[in-house]
Amino acid sequence: MTGANRHDVSQLELVLDEIIIERPDDIEQNLCADKGYSGQPAFDAMVNRKYIPHVKQRGEEIQEKKTNPGYRARRWVVEVSHSWFNRFRKLLVRYEKLADTYMALLQMAAAIIAFRKAGVIYG
Repeated sequence: MTGANRHDVSQLELVLDEIIIERPDDIEQNLCADKGYSGQPAFDAMVNRKYIPHVKQRGEEIQEKKTNPGYRARRWVVEVSHSWFNRFRKLLVRYEKLADTYMALLQMAAAIIAFRKAGVIYG
């Protein structure tokens, strides 16, 4: 987690270095980002950590979808999941002072979202 008063691209290296889940070595890792990460330092940070960067400019995915009907947008998956988390008001405005408490609420929200989505699929 990083502070809201810091720009995302300035914290990119820290966030990529602090990933908790081990990544498999035999699978290529893709990293989708928006225009804010289009600079050379951000590109180098992604490549140095063995990611394949996919940095899209504004409107680029819409144009790609028009020319290629089978194209699936990558960034939108992330934006949809952010929207799901924003529906939990306690997470939208962070009232929790302790990082552990906030992380527990994030995990609980993720479990509720997964339960709701499983109910739609299997229910």
